Amino acid sequence: MTRLVVVDDQTLVRQGIRPLLEMAGFEVVGEADDGRRALDVIGAVYPDVVLLDLRMPGAHGIWTLDRLRERSLEVPVLVLTTFDDDELVLAALRAGAWGYLLEDVTLEQLARAVRTLEEGGTLVAPSITDRLLRAIRSAPQPDDTPVVQELTERELDVLRLMAEGFGNRMIADVLFLAEGTVKNHVSSILLELGARDRTNAVLRAVREGILR
Repeated sequence: MTRLVVVDDQTLVRQGIRPLLEMAGFEVVGEADDGRRALDVIGAVYPDVVLLDLRMPGAHGIWTLDRLRERSLEVPVLVLTTFDDDELVLAALRAGAWGYLLEDVTLEQLARAVRTLEEGGTLVAPSITDRLLRAIRSAPQPDDTPVVQELTERELDVLRLMAEGFGNRMIADVLFLAEGTVKNHVSSILLELGARDRTNAVLRAVREGILR
């Protein structure tokens, strides 16, 4: 059973979402009302996926994502928030979020997103994807950005499926590869794109024109 931690400063939100998640077949193994407590809970139970709000008093969501990366707690984080803001979306993805959804999603959409992240995929709400990609394409390139290395045809196949939100297991099934081989390709893609994670790799590939 997929094990989740829910991080939100609103008690009513946490209490309301727990039975819905359990009804969808997930197990909520921890809760936190701010980023500092979230780090303790995540470090203690190490869940499969974290549901994270961004706007919280004190230790907010971006701070939490930064600290998770610093501590090498590589748990998939799905941002679940009411804030449909381009800069906030980009900040969350740059900080290491694997997905970004708005709280008006259905339970079915949320469950699908959680399973996508658990399998190693990434997901951004369709309602903000177009704006996000336009912002990435128009963003200036910093001088110290690593040079993108040429990808092999097989790496491009894997990258395209990563962009569709496929996890390693699903990519392996589609391309008739061993899951370990897919993991090796993903590691190579991250290195060659100068990306720190899967989301960053896909965004960089779009910005560089590797993906359309």
